[in-house]
Amino acid sequence: MKKVFIDGAAGTTGLRIADRLIQRADLQLMTIDEEKRKDPAARRDCMNSADVVFFCLPDDAAREAASLIGNKATAVIDTSTAHRTADGWAYGFPELTGQREKIAGAKRVANPGCHASGFIALVRPLVELGALSADAALSCFSLTGYTGGGKRMIAAYEDPEPPLSYQAPRQYALSQSHKHLPEMRVYTGLREAPVFCPVVAAFPTGMAVTVPLFSAQTKANLREIREIYQSYYQSGVVRFRADADEDGFFTANALSGTDRMEVSAFGNDERMILAARFDNLGKGASGAAIQNMNLLLGADETAGLII
Repeated sequence: MKKVFIDGAAGTTGLRIADRLIQRADLQLMTIDEEKRKDPAARRDCMNSADVVFFCLPDDAAREAASLIGNKATAVIDTSTAHRTADGWAYGFPELTGQREKIAGAKRVANPGCHASGFIALVRPLVELGALSADAALSCFSLTGYTGGGKRMIAAYEDPEPPLSYQAPRQYALSQSHKHLPEMRVYTGLREAPVFCPVVAAFPTGMAVTVPLFSAQTKANLREIREIYQSYYQSGVVRFRADADEDGFFTANALSGTDRMEVSAFGNDERMILAARFDNLGKGASGAAIQNMNLLLGADETAGLII
């Protein structure tokens, strides 16, 4: 039986991962006494005796935690931003060409960011297969539920009397320096990061990421882009969906409570909208982490996932 430890189990992502793990008969979830949760020695002992460790920590804390692991047999899945473009860390998006094998053979895996997951899923296949130039200047609009903001944001949105401003969608990261931008550039193969417009709204879970395209920006028409997606995504976790199926609407929380992602392409041969939707805490966080753990352990990739 494999031993798993969550460093930062009290956070939103850590709690979601723990809920999944306790239902698995093939895993032993290691725990630490509450009073020792921040004790480096106690954490070090747990991490070095585990087969897999999840970091559900702020970036600086994740970097510090990585330095505490001396056991070369211990595998790490970091859900923070700290190591997503770092040397020696595999990027935890198995659906990208060759990435599943890299994750399975790695000891250090960086879980993708939620917004980044949707953007990369839409753009990477097109760049990889020559339908979109690496020089393309893109924009990305991403609508997310509020649970991705952590406990403080969740408490603010779920307050019985939230501020009036919380009732409307709120755009953020206006300085164009969002922490997901480096991975959005690196793992799509783009030379420049997109103009990124993330928006948080008053629904708990779900995410819709869209990338608009003019026909002049791509070497493929709408039908060909759809065919690329349908051929590229065969894993069962990321799937191509041909239509919106909601009276012409594309609903951000349609996959709430699941771990899968749907990618689509809408529009016409003059103007297109590439679209991905998923649960920001599923394929956007804890679901992706469990998928990566399964690969590290040689288990069924979808074990414990809701797809």
